[in-house]
Amino acid sequence: MNIIILGAGRVGESVAESLVSEQNDITVIDPDPERLHLLEDRLELRGVVGNGIQPSVLRHAGAQDADMFVACSTLDETNLVACKVAHDVFSIPTTIARIRSPEFLQGEELLEPGGFAVNKVICPEASVTRYIHQLIEYPEALQVLTFSQGQAYLLAVRVAAGSQLAGRTISEFSAHAPDVAMRVVAVYRREQETPCEAGTRVLPGDEVFVVVDRQHVRAALHAVANVSEPVRRVMIAGGGRVGLRLARSLVGKCEVKLIETDRRRCEYLAEELPSSMLVLHGDASDEELLMGENVGDMDLFVALTSDDEDNIMAAMLAKRLGARRVMALINRRAYADMMQGSAIDIAVSPSQAVIGELLTHVRRGAVAAVHSLRRGAAEALEGVAHGDPKTSQLVGRRIEQLHLPAGARVGAIVRAVDGAARALMPHHDMLIESGDHIVIYLPHKRLVREVERLFQVKATFL
Repeated sequence: MNIIILGAGRVGESVAESLVSEQNDITVIDPDPERLHLLEDRLELRGVVGNGIQPSVLRHAGAQDADMFVACSTLDETNLVACKVAHDVFSIPTTIARIRSPEFLQGEELLEPGGFAVNKVICPEASVTRYIHQLIEYPEALQVLTFSQGQAYLLAVRVAAGSQLAGRTISEFSAHAPDVAMRVVAVYRREQETPCEAGTRVLPGDEVFVVVDRQHVRAALHAVANVSEPVRRVMIAGGGRVGLRLARSLVGKCEVKLIETDRRRCEYLAEELPSSMLVLHGDASDEELLMGENVGDMDLFVALTSDDEDNIMAAMLAKRLGARRVMALINRRAYADMMQGSAIDIAVSPSQAVIGELLTHVRRGAVAAVHSLRRGAAEALEGVAHGDPKTSQLVGRRIEQLHLPAGARVGAIVRAVDGAARALMPHHDMLIESGDHIVIYLPHKRLVREVERLFQVKATFL
């Protein structure tokens, strides 16, 4: 696929890195030649220096042959205008814009073809807030992702000593908890994937990926990680867009303290948030401040400033001072890989929070949802089976008959039963029907193309 990306900032760079790894033809437009040179040296892509809203620059970038245009510059207005030019002048089929302002929401008339012609709106700040909010709702999990409008969940969980799964094989665990509709699709031990088979014995400390019906999420987490106390007290470091969004989402749910270094921003936050939330002026890496505000009593400490190093230091300090769980917003992938699971419980990457939204448009076939896992190395994909046994490689076939690439596993099948969608845990002899939503775990992104082809309906299939 030929893809043009406008903006070589942190989001644009992360998007380019993810899409290049899938052998797409990527061109990045940015006014900063030095930044583009660094990208070209590191990734297999082409850089074009210039203003991305100018038709001449887009033409030089190959817009006349592009399949997708992703506008993720720092300014909403630039992204909106660029999408309009890409659609109207070059007829690019898919346009995606990063928009921070809540005034432009998906489905708004202004974003229709007669307006700014934006097919998909992405907002990293909103995506990160949703991501963190899920982890607050399910504090036992390392990652919480949903499929089929929330009918199926994929959970990444650290196996706790003394849990029902610890020390058992996967088949023993399934027999021990027959009433919990869940399926283990991957096991990682010391950052290395372990074969996920019926006889695989899961040890305390292993990271497992579990697909579960939405009604059994709590039961699955209890079986794998034991029950954690609910999150009631939250301290947020950083009152920027993400910090403010998160604080607003927790109104009436948690006791919140927010620390911000800029005094004027503090005044603005105090006006925007209810009086029950305490806004503090200070540095979140100040040990005296954290101790004075009883950080050791916090169920969750979240570092959300714009500086990776500050977030890492503040989160590590909060953990040392007794915070039960800490998260840090980390943009640099190398930092995120290094800190995840160390003194910092969860490293949150803005780019990984939104990349799935983009990948859904890149995927071929009837792909309904995509989620990036393990910092982009793995993936979970939801596709829809269409056609009949003659035109489909899925419909009318049992799970054991599917030609999945080595390592790929079916996690769940979401099917309409008695007029309501239900997530069914797959068995080897389960027959796939037309209209089924199939959730598949892929341990490596290189397997994506093979799986995509399974969902493509052909005129004739032999």
